[in-house]
Amino acid sequence: MRDWPSCNLLLGSRRNNSPQLLSCQTVLGRSSLLPTYYVTKGSSDMGLWSFVKDAGKSLFGAAEAAEPDAETLQKEIADLGLDASGLDISVEGDKVKVTGDAVSQEVKEKIILAVGNVEGVAEVEDEVAGGDPVFHTVKKGDTLWGISAKTLGNGARYEEIFEANKPMLTHPDKIYPGQVLRIPQG
Repeated sequence: MRDWPSCNLLLGSRRNNSPQLLSCQTVLGRSSLLPTYYVTKGSSDMGLWSFVKDAGKSLFGAAEAAEPDAETLQKEIADLGLDASGLDISVEGDKVKVTGDAVSQEVKEKIILAVGNVEGVAEVEDEVAGGDPVFHTVKKGDTLWGISAKTLGNGARYEEIFEANKPMLTHPDKIYPGQVLRIPQG
């Protein structure tokens, strides 16, 4: 396994704990990945996922304040065809809280992204049972091919990332800086 001597990873914030800095090898255990694109959470604690507040999908009219509310976010989830049964969505300012039991790990991750990639949302607090998602925040100049090469070890696997982010993504070329994407595992 390749050593990443100068590579460290800041883990997502945890309740009553400061973020942790770990070596990439400790967190990922795979040498083919460039882990600076990963944000994870501790398996026993809730996750607090950061989003770019002004970069998300606009669900509000120009005359309305861009403050998210639970009803609007639940409508967005339903419009995307995601099954949010068993989950509760609440909003406190620019933070969305998702609690309960998701239908599946995939649905859990997609709902976190569906509510987080909305204009006006800065954080999503995840208190949903299940494994730890792996997300990538799109940077200027990123392509799914490039993200795939860095996170999955092969650019030709970009379709896996595209498929993992449907229905939020409708085309592989339609990504934007600040958008958060699921990175499929396994």
